[in-house]
Amino acid sequence: MTPSLSGAALPAGHPHFHFQDGALYAEGVPLQLLAERLGTPLYVYSRAALQAAWASYRDAIGSRDILVCYGMKANSNLAVLKEFARLGAGFDIVSGGELQRVLAVGGDPAKIVFSGVGKQAWEIRQALDAGVKCFNVESEAELHLLSDVAVSIGKQANVSLRVNPDVDAGAHPYISTGLKENKFGIAIADALRVYQSAGALPGLRLTGVDCHIGSQITEVAPYLDALDKLLALIDTLKASDIEIEHLDLGGGLGIRYTDETPLAPATLLDQVYARLQARGLDHLKLILEPGRSMVGNAGVLLTTVQFLKHAEARNFAIVDAAMNDLLRPTLYDAWHGVLPVSPRDGVPLEYDVVGPVCESGDWLAKGRALAIERGDVLAVESAGAYGMVMASNYNTRPRAAEVMVDGAQYHVIRQRETVTDLLRGESTLP
Repeated sequence: MTPSLSGAALPAGHPHFHFQDGALYAEGVPLQLLAERLGTPLYVYSRAALQAAWASYRDAIGSRDILVCYGMKANSNLAVLKEFARLGAGFDIVSGGELQRVLAVGGDPAKIVFSGVGKQAWEIRQALDAGVKCFNVESEAELHLLSDVAVSIGKQANVSLRVNPDVDAGAHPYISTGLKENKFGIAIADALRVYQSAGALPGLRLTGVDCHIGSQITEVAPYLDALDKLLALIDTLKASDIEIEHLDLGGGLGIRYTDETPLAPATLLDQVYARLQARGLDHLKLILEPGRSMVGNAGVLLTTVQFLKHAEARNFAIVDAAMNDLLRPTLYDAWHGVLPVSPRDGVPLEYDVVGPVCESGDWLAKGRALAIERGDVLAVESAGAYGMVMASNYNTRPRAAEVMVDGAQYHVIRQRETVTDLLRGESTLP
């Protein structure tokens, strides 16, 4: 494991980005070569890293009845989705557009769960026609809409209520979703009443209980706190003659950005099943919705140093990637490691790595010790999740290209946008 000049190490357990002969590689391809041939900003993913992330869940599952639905909002590139579909994953979707992406790569609709607080009638209709496994319903109003749409087209919708267990996952407020003040889910105190109401609506079939408490979780305790509340709810439902078939614990497992120790899927599942067995509920099918842990450490963002600006208060490395390419730092105050792909000798200086967008919030990293010169290519680490999917065209900036490395080969999986692409569809007044 090679230390980075930014003070972090390459992600533990992810050997797919590594130094070789003084240069940073993705699998068998030097990142400098990709930057020269394809330009920057450039998202680079490792196919082997995707496969290794999937294997960590597959091996943890063993013979247990568990469906892993990849939380595709983390990274919805068709090549990424196709790889997970090929490996046998289901998908957790939050929009009609995401459903169309899964169907486009041949994903199995019967392994899709449809989450999200604001499903529209056309999205529900599309999902019913496709035959998705289940709708994770987040409000009583949504139940009524789902019933109306199902009845109108002669379909039956499988329903799991997303219960808000009021558990603090200890994450950033923007990615904490299981507290009573969050917009997500139905308060656990109201759950029995809402299940009873749902049972009286036509076109609905109650099949599960669902929760999702947040993201970037590195401890098992929040999951177990939520699980205990859900198991008590399941007992209450059974006493009211409401039998369920599956328990959906959501996603949220964290990754290593700096010095975190991620929670292994096996550690989580072993402790979850110990509780299920103790309550006689291990017959329930378990659904997981991992996103970040499947793709986060499988990608980097390459960016080129445009200028070095040495000011009285601080030094700036002005690069060609910006907040429109990677929003996480300015949105969440998120930390990403930064590595020169071809490290130089010399005494490093402390730089803020910033982009060209006209916002003071346009930064990718602050206070990093880097020995760099104009024209050097930097790799922003752990950028496989919530990177390209959150990119925008702010300042009329075309979005980056994406490339998948597979051994000694690479494949462009999204062409770089052009300004012509951005202007297409707009028109002036007559």
